[in-house]
Amino acid sequence: MAANDRAAAPGKSGGSSGADGLMRAALSAVAPGMALRDGLERVLRGNTGGLILLGSDKTVESMCTGGFILDVEFTATRLRELCKLDGGIVLSSDLSKILRAGVQLLPDPAIPTEETGTRHRTADRVSKQVGFPVVSVSQSMRLIALYVDGQRRVLEDSAAILSRANQALATLERYKLRLDEVAGTLSALEIEDLVTVRDVSAVAQRLEMVRRIATEIAEYVVELGTDGRLLTLQLDELIAGVEPERELVVRDYVPEPTAKRSRTVEEALYELNALSHAELLELPTVARALGYTGSPEALDSAVSPRGFRLLAKVPRLPGAIIDRLVEHFGGLQKLLAASVDDLQTVDGVGEARARSVREGLSRLAESSILERYV
Repeated sequence: MAANDRAAAPGKSGGSSGADGLMRAALSAVAPGMALRDGLERVLRGNTGGLILLGSDKTVESMCTGGFILDVEFTATRLRELCKLDGGIVLSSDLSKILRAGVQLLPDPAIPTEETGTRHRTADRVSKQVGFPVVSVSQSMRLIALYVDGQRRVLEDSAAILSRANQALATLERYKLRLDEVAGTLSALEIEDLVTVRDVSAVAQRLEMVRRIATEIAEYVVELGTDGRLLTLQLDELIAGVEPERELVVRDYVPEPTAKRSRTVEEALYELNALSHAELLELPTVARALGYTGSPEALDSAVSPRGFRLLAKVPRLPGAIIDRLVEHFGGLQKLLAASVDDLQTVDGVGEARARSVREGLSRLAESSILERYV
């Protein structure tokens, strides 16, 4: 298999997050443009069906009976011809070789499965028992199914996936426009020191929505393989800076720890990620994820940013210097009021950098106010 036809080889899973990662790796290996996908489509067109195990170890070897030991280089045409035999095919863990063909796979029959056909039951049980992905090509149903650690994914035609991806991309564009609006409003309110918990929660909500839609589109990109290159460019352009902005908003506004309430930036980001889609639509729930009480009265409470988000917009300002500036001044309003001499008292901030920070903050303040009121 040529190097440019080879995806990252799927390995074994470990836990739910490992299973998700394994599914993505397996989808990448069978995506359009890959040699394995070419072979599977040849099998489908040949109307013969097949059972292909994507990986091998001692557990797999003990499960195999009969068939032939080959150990030959993988090609799409060889896969097509070998699927004419009864039995399954075992590939090497890096998918570069066909190790066995015509084998009978004997998984533990006690492993539960909801599949009905013999080939599909075997594929489901084998994937659960050995931890490697298994592909089943159905002769009667004319479909290719991927089994990964209890998950089943039917491989669709690129046109169908691309249609859904384009719909999701259009949704992402609308949400990104709304995010830009609320983020711009927040910047202006920060300059005027008029921010409330409601304003912060609205921005955090939109950032999380955009991130989730982008994650869904990224899954489509993996399934599309080479057919998803243009989609990748559009996605990258739309979500540039969203993930850093999400963390900066939380760093700016996560409440100071108290005896009754304490939440770190990492905990707040985790809580936002854990919200269901329905919960994410409720601003009080988003506020609670950030560490506030979430009551109607609390939503209208005034809060002040620390300054991480606005300082990150100043060109060529290292993260370490941003941290020192925030620690030294303690809040955005004091940063905005600081003179060049005041800024130079911070370790690592010389005269040139102090002027750059002063001018950068002034420009940001002016442009934010203009965007809000003009």
